[in-house]
Amino acid sequence: MTNATDSDATLTLRDAAKLLTGEGMSAHDAEVLLANAIQQCELHANVKRWATEQWDGPLLPGNINPRETHIERSDLDAWRNSSDSNRPNAG
Repeated sequence: MTNATDSDATLTLRDAAKLLTGEGMSAHDAEVLLANAIQQCELHANVKRWATEQWDGPLLPGNINPRETHIERSDLDAWRNSSDSNRPNAG
């Protein structure tokens, strides 16, 4: 993985999910969240999909391969900022 703090770094979906796990969710839940954002065209990614019979772990929406799908760190950061601003205020 490239230095995750570089805004021009490219991350795998799995590496990007690891950056979200500190926010109170499991690694698989973070992968599902990212895959759903990709599927809904909210997060840009270079997507690699598995054929169902090739899958080797818990499924992700759209059969997205978390090891071979790549997300630019700047796109991830923009999506996170957009997602944060769309959440209702707590309290």
